[in-house]
Amino acid sequence: MAGEQHTVEPGTDVLIRKVDSHLAALRGGLHGAEFELAERLARCLRELVLCTAQASAADRGQVRAAVHYFVLRRESRGRLLSVRSLAAAERVVDRVARQLGRVDLLTELRQDRPTPEAPHPQTLLH
Repeated sequence: MAGEQHTVEPGTDVLIRKVDSHLAALRGGLHGAEFELAERLARCLRELVLCTAQASAADRGQVRAAVHYFVLRRESRGRLLSVRSLAAAERVVDRVARQLGRVDLLTELRQDRPTPEAPHPQTLLH
């Protein structure tokens, strides 16, 4: 899909800004492989947001839930890792991408290990 033009729908830019803002916040605390994973997740989420901008409400809802799962990680005290790890966010994003038939977005994600069953994104927000 490189070079394809996407029409930005209302709400799409908000989700992308949330992803970008969260990635910027992580830049100060994560390094090396952890930050690279966060960048890959952000890149995948941005593409999912764009490719579902005119999709069904159910598909957009799955992507919105995955964005919120990535963005709304609750931080622990001090410099400890977050309660929701990037690995958990990876599983959620991976599952949504697979359900939407966008396995091409998974090629950069860590596929050297089997992905455990992730919770359904819709149930994560309740």
